[in-house]
Amino acid sequence: MGIALGGLATLDPTVSANTATLDAVMIGVMAGSLAPDLDTVLKLRNNAQYIRNHRGITHSIPAVILWPLLIVLILSLLLPGANLLHLWMWTFAGVIIHVFVDIFNAYGTQALRPFTNKWIALGVINTFDYVIFSAHVLAILIWFIGAEPGPTFITLYVLLAFYYGLRFYMRHQIAKKLRKQFPDVIKLNISPTLRFTHWHLAVTTEKYFHVGRAIGEEIFIYDTFDKVPIPESAVIEVAKKDENLSAFLSFSPIYRWELDEYNDHIEVRFIDLRYRSKDYYPFVAVVQLDYDLNIICSYTGWIFSEKKLRKKLDYLPH
Repeated sequence: MGIALGGLATLDPTVSANTATLDAVMIGVMAGSLAPDLDTVLKLRNNAQYIRNHRGITHSIPAVILWPLLIVLILSLLLPGANLLHLWMWTFAGVIIHVFVDIFNAYGTQALRPFTNKWIALGVINTFDYVIFSAHVLAILIWFIGAEPGPTFITLYVLLAFYYGLRFYMRHQIAKKLRKQFPDVIKLNISPTLRFTHWHLAVTTEKYFHVGRAIGEEIFIYDTFDKVPIPESAVIEVAKKDENLSAFLSFSPIYRWELDEYNDHIEVRFIDLRYRSKDYYPFVAVVQLDYDLNIICSYTGWIFSEKKLRKKLDYLPH
């Protein structure tokens, strides 16, 4: 998307008339379109820090203002002949479009920080959308074989605007069917998948959680769970203070919980209901405690089988 925006910037006479400005803008929009995701390095620390902070402060209103200024400052030293105003304008566009696009997937962003820490996730575009990716690759190839970049990328963005409208319409139709099927619905979580016509469904009603999938015009409900409140107990309260479970609860909007007692430990598990895959719920938080309520080990993240989860927990320090 940064390359496409750089091609669109050639429509700006100030950019196209000056080589230093053009070079700086091309670098600036690409850097700007990547900068908000620098928080991905938190993954190297641990999953809890990544889950709690990814698409948080780096996508906030102050960050959207500061990223372009920082990039322009660096590029002004490397390419002193560039027009700084136009460099800032296009770099700012790269940053803001990145954050804006992230709002449309199910993960979302905290784009309105510091005014609110609420996650904004419209849930119409998958985190990786092959239609959008392929359309950009095709447009860039057309540019490279000789087409004018301005008209090429204007056409691209007009077509993508229609595509976004189609995805909103598809999601709206699914929501309408779910509200008809579950008149007592309290909350709907509809998330896109890699498949164009497939959507994850997690429906909260007064007494139950219903989990399923929409495929085309059909609604399939695979699991129904009783909506059981989290008990007020010493075990749960200690578990909630764990970094991994705390991060999970700060991010997940719909989940169920389990508490199991074994010979030498207690296990508390929270399970996100939005990402059911092949009969398994891969996004979890698990805390194991001894009977003196000391935390033995904990984990949060995406694990796609119970066997792998057990291996992960056995590998962690006890």
